[in-house]
Amino acid sequence: MPIKPQILAAISGAISAYLAEEEALLAQQATAAAYAPPPGPPPSFWGVAGRQWTMQMRLLAQRRSLK
Repeated sequence: MPIKPQILAAISGAISAYLAEEEALLAQQATAAAYAPPPGPPPSFWGVAGRQWTMQMRLLAQRRSLK
């Protein structure tokens, strides 16, 4: 059963529109990724642990647990 020329043209147009939309989306994502800010430095777990220790000591000093 041969495909009618009108149906073939509709299918071809839908496929080309889909491909054009995909290319535009990929181009948009590429430009968005190019302007993304660089990630900051990773957190220092030693610094976090030291800050937690300092805060705990201050809390104990405020409660007058340390003498």
